[in-house]
Amino acid sequence: MQWSRPKARCVFHRDSGLWTTDIPPSQTTRWRAVVRVLRSPIDSLSCAILPASCALCGSPLPRLSFVPICPVCWTEFPVQSGPVCARCGGALHVPAGPSYSPYCKECRLEPPPFEKAVSYGLYQGRMREAIHAFKYDRMHPAARELGRMLARAIAQLAGEAPAQMLVIPVPLHRLKLAQRGFNQARSLAVEALRLLRKSHPQWRLTLAPSTLMRLRATKSQAGLTSHRRRLNVRGAFSVSDAAQVKERHVLLVDDILTTGATARAASQALLRAGAASVWVATLARAQSAVGLWRSFDDAGAEEGEPLTGTQLGTAMHDAGFSLDTSSLRGQPSF
Repeated sequence: MQWSRPKARCVFHRDSGLWTTDIPPSQTTRWRAVVRVLRSPIDSLSCAILPASCALCGSPLPRLSFVPICPVCWTEFPVQSGPVCARCGGALHVPAGPSYSPYCKECRLEPPPFEKAVSYGLYQGRMREAIHAFKYDRMHPAARELGRMLARAIAQLAGEAPAQMLVIPVPLHRLKLAQRGFNQARSLAVEALRLLRKSHPQWRLTLAPSTLMRLRATKSQAGLTSHRRRLNVRGAFSVSDAAQVKERHVLLVDDILTTGATARAASQALLRAGAASVWVATLARAQSAVGLWRSFDDAGAEEGEPLTGTQLGTAMHDAGFSLDTSSLRGQPSF
């Protein structure tokens, strides 16, 4: 007796994301069992490999991709431009002149414990959207291209930073790690180092992801001034084994740097443990937020007191901003 395959037709519905089948009634039970087993991984795989449109701009994707971001959006990531602080990488809003300094006011008044901070681009537009999709929508495959950008940021330190460094991703607290499921800084660092080993073989960069620990779950840094951000992360980091970092040069890596409060706190913990020096590299720099928070501090508002309308206008004017606050929503914590 010859067995014949049941005539089934699978249809992928874009709206519901489900597979439906037209099958003979006698085979319903068997096929339902198969569909139940395959449904979850097929749904996940179809969303990653066969997306209907770009996750950033909504345009149809021209080809299959594990990362649902169109080629045009990748070219629209804002890069660093204009003069920046030689220490923290923040934008310098002072025109060149006789009193021109390569350092921002904050770094002149209170130099950060790290040697230098570099970034690939600005935390605006497509960059901001891509990082949010990567972190909060779990678009893990995006780490490959974003890691390539981080590698280009790190490459800015070649010839200036030491030839041998420990690469330490900024850690998440265990509760945040359990909630998110992964540490974005570590994912980016892994991809960046993979590329740098090829492009800069003379550079000895060793990943040490468990060296730095976050001791407590700090509250969100969004909306906090530079001073409050520092208080929020003070004492939040510790080194698991001081012998690992003693007299070693460290490259601290994260996805975003805003005011540098987290970078300062993490660097201080590493230096207290005996690190010879700390360098910082991030994928993006929130230049607008940096200038605005510094201007808020300079405006003279007391701790715990809101800025008056005049102080707010002065701060934004000094930082070179309009009253459009859309770029400040959801500012990161680094």
